[in-house]
Amino acid sequence: MSTTPPSEGTPRPAEAVQAEIRALLLETGGWLWGPTRARYEQLRDEWVAAVRRNVATAA
Repeated sequence: MSTTPPSEGTPRPAEAVQAEIRALLLETGGWLWGPTRARYEQLRDEWVAAVRRNVATAA
């Protein structure tokens, strides 16, 4: 699992972010607290942005 966020100039596709979220949840057994919770929230925000880009591109 990558713990390095992408540079601001290269957004990742939603599928890549979703895979990292799934890996994080598997690794923690679904328990999110402290730094793990913060990492999940960063990934969630990145995933939402990626999905919105896809919707805007499709429109």
